[in-house]
Amino acid sequence: MAISFNSDINSVMENLNASRTSSSKAANVESTLSNLKNLDNATDEELMQACKSFEAYLVEQVMTKVKEAVVPSEENENKYLSLFKSRLYEEYSNQIVENGEIGLAKQLYEAMKRDYSKPTVK
Repeated sequence: MAISFNSDINSVMENLNASRTSSSKAANVESTLSNLKNLDNATDEELMQACKSFEAYLVEQVMTKVKEAVVPSEENENKYLSLFKSRLYEEYSNQIVENGEIGLAKQLYEAMKRDYSKPTVK
C-alpha cells in the first residue's frame, strides 16, 4: 500500500511541477508583452520577438496537449525524463517558430504594425 501512496504523491508532484513550468513560461510571455505597452516606441525587433515568444508558447502548449491525448501517461515516469520531454517540446516549438512553419508570429507582427502604427499627417 505504501508503494501506491508514494506513486500517487510522485504523480501529484510531477503534475504540480509541470503546471509551474507552464505558468512560468506564460509569465515570461506576459512580461515580454507588458514591456511593450507603448507599441509606438517598440522597435521592430522587440515586437517581432514578442510575437515569436507568443507563437512558441502556443505551439508548445498544443504539442504537449496532443501528446497527453495520444500517449497514455506513465505513472512511474522518471522526473528527469519528464523534464527532458518538456525541454524537448520547448526546443521543437522554438525551431518551428524560427523556421516560420506556422507563420503566426509574422501575422501577429504585421497586424500589430498595421493597427498600432502612427498615422502620418500631411
